[in-house]
Amino acid sequence: MGTSYIIDAARTPRGRGKAGKGALSGVHPQELLAQVLRALPQRTGFDPREVGDVMAGIVSQVGEQGANLARNAVLAAGWPEEIPGVSLNRFCGSGLQAVNFGAMAVGSGAMDLVVAGGVESMSRVPMGSDGGGQDGGNALLRKRVFQVPQGISADLIATLEGFSREEIDAVALRSQKNAARAIQEKRFAKSLIPVTDPNTGATLLAQDEFPRPNTTAEGLAALEPSFVALGSAGAGPNGETLDQIALAAYPQAKEIRHFHTAGNSSGIVDGAAAVVLASEQYVKEKGVKPRARIRAMATVGTEPLIMLTAPTPASRKALRAAGMEVRDIDLWEINEAFAGVVLQTTRALGIDPDRVNVNGGSIALGHPLGATGAMLLGTALDELERRDAQTALVTLCIGGGQGIATILERV
Repeated sequence: MGTSYIIDAARTPRGRGKAGKGALSGVHPQELLAQVLRALPQRTGFDPREVGDVMAGIVSQVGEQGANLARNAVLAAGWPEEIPGVSLNRFCGSGLQAVNFGAMAVGSGAMDLVVAGGVESMSRVPMGSDGGGQDGGNALLRKRVFQVPQGISADLIATLEGFSREEIDAVALRSQKNAARAIQEKRFAKSLIPVTDPNTGATLLAQDEFPRPNTTAEGLAALEPSFVALGSAGAGPNGETLDQIALAAYPQAKEIRHFHTAGNSSGIVDGAAAVVLASEQYVKEKGVKPRARIRAMATVGTEPLIMLTAPTPASRKALRAAGMEVRDIDLWEINEAFAGVVLQTTRALGIDPDRVNVNGGSIALGHPLGATGAMLLGTALDELERRDAQTALVTLCIGGGQGIATILERV
């Protein structure tokens, strides 16, 4: 397999995912992705007619985010009608999976140029809008595997790992502080595409809207746990609560300690991102200077009830494929779906915490489900260049017990 090069990465700012309140809530999700697509050729100089495919991750593929959003975004961007588009769903890993599929396409020689990323408008198409839940309501599947909601899984992980509420909140406070510093120092500026009103051209949002830079440890500690009532809700065939279902699989926990709150869990936001990927042949023929290459990619499945521990084996698998060790990675982007996930992954892999999410993460910035993976890759690339460092690993936990990881290396 040949080399897969990253030519560029760009994203919108993240807008608050509240209908009628977030700055991007008035923009159709097709238009969010279309604005990124429209900007990319202006940034890098490629001809959209050379693009072999546009691949986009979208989690809630229903309503405005249905109807193959990727293809419609191509048309909305004014790109040639000959350019196809495909939408995919690997839950929270969708945006990074789109990038990985694009890297496979150009690395295999099947295509020379691919644009891949994702979009999610959580204000217009709320999480769970497709009605599928975690398992599509399959009663037969539930007899084999009963998947509890992710918040219960996150609290189960924190319980089994022995994390304290203070440790959980400390991850959230660090995320807010790092994001605030990154915004103040304009560390995201290189990748940001301001979103404009499609009708008037007026700028709607030029920087991330979700962070709370004045967050304090005391404020975080005052927040009530989010999943206590959910854990006590009857859901099993004999009326078992979700907590009881989780404890039946992990009796060593004895009880679920509910520590995750709105302050130490990922935020609900709107946004889009895309990465331009090129083959070795394209780079040579066009004289393009790539920013990085994809060194390794990995996906794994793990036990589906605890669900959120897969970043560890996914990262290990990617490191093995690259012939690397944990210490060889300069920067880690571990998606902050929940603070406990970051703590568990960091501990399990023995990562230096100072290399993790150095510009904040989804707790501070928000988690636009289908777009997040592509956003994290762009953030990691920008920071590698800023520090003159070489390697980064991006990893996300995924619903149903999956994980994804990608290693990028500056050229």
